[in-house]
Amino acid sequence: MKLEEITPEAQLSGVIPGVVVKVIAANLVGSDSLTLVYKGPDNNLQQRQLFRSDEGDIQIAQFGRAWAMDGNASDFKLGAEAYRIHLAHLFDPLMAIHSSNVVPLPHQITAVYEAMLPRRPLRFVLADDPGAGKTIMAGLLIRELMVRGDLERCLVVAPGSLADQWQDELHNKFNLHFDIFSRTALEESVLANPFLEKNLLICRVDQLSRADDLKEKFKASQWDLIIVDEAHKLSATYFGSEMKKTLRYQLGELLGSKCRHFLLMTATPHNGKEEDFQAFMALLDSDRFYGRFRDGAHQVNTKDLMRRMVKEELYKFDGTRLFPERIAETVNYPLSKGEAALYAAVTNYVSEEMNRAQELDGKRKGTVGFALTILQRRLASSPEAILKSLERRTNKLDGMLREARVMHKGLSALGNLFPSDLSEDEADDAYEDVSSDKIEDLENKVVDQATAAQTVKELENEIFVLKGLVEKARSVRLANEDHKWNELSKLLRDNPWMIDPQGNRRKIILFTEHKDTLNYLYDRILGILGRAEAIVLIHGGIRREERKKAIEKFTHYADCVVLLATDAAGEGVNLQCAHLMVNYDLPWNPNRLEQRFGRIHRIGQTEICRLWNLVSNETMEGQVFHRLFEKLEQERKSLGGKVFDILGRVFEQKTLKTLLMEAILYGDSPETRAKSLETVDCALEHSRLIALVEQDALGCDLMSPTQVYKLKADMEKAEALRLQPYFIHAFFNEAFHRLGGDLKRRELGRFEITRVPPSILQRDRAIGSKT
Repeated sequence: MKLEEITPEAQLSGVIPGVVVKVIAANLVGSDSLTLVYKGPDNNLQQRQLFRSDEGDIQIAQFGRAWAMDGNASDFKLGAEAYRIHLAHLFDPLMAIHSSNVVPLPHQITAVYEAMLPRRPLRFVLADDPGAGKTIMAGLLIRELMVRGDLERCLVVAPGSLADQWQDELHNKFNLHFDIFSRTALEESVLANPFLEKNLLICRVDQLSRADDLKEKFKASQWDLIIVDEAHKLSATYFGSEMKKTLRYQLGELLGSKCRHFLLMTATPHNGKEEDFQAFMALLDSDRFYGRFRDGAHQVNTKDLMRRMVKEELYKFDGTRLFPERIAETVNYPLSKGEAALYAAVTNYVSEEMNRAQELDGKRKGTVGFALTILQRRLASSPEAILKSLERRTNKLDGMLREARVMHKGLSALGNLFPSDLSEDEADDAYEDVSSDKIEDLENKVVDQATAAQTVKELENEIFVLKGLVEKARSVRLANEDHKWNELSKLLRDNPWMIDPQGNRRKIILFTEHKDTLNYLYDRILGILGRAEAIVLIHGGIRREERKKAIEKFTHYADCVVLLATDAAGEGVNLQCAHLMVNYDLPWNPNRLEQRFGRIHRIGQTEICRLWNLVSNETMEGQVFHRLFEKLEQERKSLGGKVFDILGRVFEQKTLKTLLMEAILYGDSPETRAKSLETVDCALEHSRLIALVEQDALGCDLMSPTQVYKLKADMEKAEALRLQPYFIHAFFNEAFHRLGGDLKRRELGRFEITRVPPSILQRDRAIGSKT
C-alpha cells in the first residue's frame, strides 16, 4: 500500500515479519518517507521510518475465520485468471503459434507438435529438405518449450554467415532476443564467461570448435536446449577401424553432453556412406550407434531420432503442393582445339604426379593427391582459373627450389600443410574442418606448395613442365578460346526464360567453384549487361556485412539481376526472389548440388525453378557428369523432383569424387571409361532409386492432402480454444492498476507505463526474471 494510505488505528502486516501491528501515529516526512509509531503484540510503543521502497511489503492485515467466504471477490477473480493464463498451454495446444508472428505450414506444425514436443528429453535430427523452413520450426519449438516452463537457457550454434540471420528471424518472428557470442562480449562479461551469463545465445560453429579457451569456458555451462544448424558439418569418418573426428564433430560431442534437449538441423544428413551417417547419429545416441557400421551386421533404425520430409510431399492448407516443379537441364559444350590440348596436357601432368605421389609416405601422399585433385577441378572451371593456379604453383615451387638449394633443406619437409599422417581421404576430412570463408585460401596454399618431388632434380623437372603448361594456358586465355563461356553467353542473351512477360530481365544465380572464375565471369557479364550495379558477388573472401548487403541488394533491387557466387552462398541463404540458376562449375559432392538448388527452391517460391549444368562431354569427368545428368533427367520424369533429394546417397560403394578421379587418371582405357559409366548407371538404376526414395522418407513420414485437411480442422479447433488477447489485456490492466501502477493509452493497441509499483519490482528481483 502507498505511504499516504497508512492511517492511525489501521492494522498492518509487513512492518515486522510475521506480526500484525496497530498504527498509533503516521506522519509524512517529505514526499517519500513516513514516520510510523505503532504498537506490537507486547503493547509496547515502537517507531520505524518507512520509505517508498517499503510499499511493496506493507499491506492491511486481513482478519477472519478460515473459509469464511468473506474475502475480496475481485482479488479472487484476478488470482484465478492469473492461474488460468499460466495453464493456457494445456487448453491451447498451439500456443507458440498464437503468440508468434508466423503463419506456419502443415509440415512445420507436425514437426514441432507431433515429432519433437512429445519427445522429452529431445535428441533429434530435423532433416527436412532445403528451404522447408527449419528455422521456423526451431523458433516454434523454443517458444513452446518456454510457454510450458521447460526452457530458460537456449544456445544456437550455426555457421558464421548465418548467425545474423538466426538473430533476426528469432527476434522478428518470435520476439526472442538472442545475443551473438563474440570476443568483445567475452571481454565485457562480468564473469568473463558469457556462456554462464547469457540465457539466449547464438554462437558460430567454427569460432567455438577451433578455440580451446572458449570450449573450456563452455564446459562450465549447462543448457536446456542446444540447436545446431547445418549439422552435417559435424562430421567424422572411419579410416580402417579408427574414427577420425573433425574439430566440429568433437564440438558436437561436447554440445550433446551439456544440454537436456539436443536438436540437429540439416537438409543433407547422409553423405552416401552409411558408416559416416551412423557416426553422425552417435552424437544423439552413442550407445545405439556405437562402433563402425557393417552391412548385414547392423540395422540402423532412426525413426525415433529423425524426421525427413521431401519437398514433393509438402502441401499447403488448401491441399495444393507447397513447392513448384524444379527442372535441371544439361548444357553440353565442345572444347576448342587449344582447350582440348590444354586439358590433355594438364590431365597428363596430374596423372603422372598422382602416380609419383603413390610412392610417398603417408605424411605427404594425401596432401599431394588433394592438391592435384583441386588443380584438375580448376582446369574444368575456366581458362582464367587454371592459368592463375598454374602461375601461382610455378612461382611457389620455384621459391621452394631456391630455398632447398640455399638452405640445403630436404624436400621431404616441403609441401605439407597438415600436421599428421593423412591419406588423400583424410586430407579431404581436414578440409571439412575449414570454414567456407577460408576454403579458397586453403585450396590456394595446398595447390601452390604440395609436390611429389623428393629431390632437387625432380622438382626442377616438375617446374619445367609447369612452365610449359603456363604458356599453353596463357595462349588459350589470350586467344579468347572459351567455349564454356560462349554457352553461358548464349544462355544469357538468347534463352527466352531470361526475360519476363514485361520485357524485363529475370534474376539469375551463377555458381562457380573458384574466385578466379568468379572475377573472370564478372568482367564478361558486365560486357553483356553494361551496368556494374546489375551484378553482385558473394565469395568466401568478403566480410559478412558485405555479403549481407549483396544478398539484400540482389533480393530487393529490380536493377540487380545477376548474383555470382561460390559455395559461400550455398547454405542457409534465402534467394527465392530468383527461380533461375546456372552451375558454371559442378561440385564433386552431390549433396552440394541439392544445397545450391535449395537456395531458390524454397518456401515462398511460386515459379518453376530451372537449373542449367554446364558440362563438356569431351573431358573425362565431363563424360561422367553427362551420364549422371542424363540418367537424372530420365528418372525425374517418373520420380519428379524427389530424384534431387536422394542424389547425395546414390553413390554408396564408390563416391562421386573417386569415380571422377578414376575417370581422369585412367580414362584413356576404354574398359575403365565403360566401367565408370556403368557405375553411374547402376547407382541410378530405377528400382534402386525407388528404394532410396522410400527409405529417405524415414518410415514413410509423408503428408497426404487428407492429413492436411485434418490438421486444418485441428487448427480451427485450437483457434477457438486459444487464450484471446482481450483476456490478457483485461487481466493485466486490472491487476496493474490494483497494485498501484500507472498505465496510459496512447493509440490503438499501444499503452505507456509511467509507474511500476514496488511490489512488482520486488517480485521481479525475487524470481530473478527481467521480463
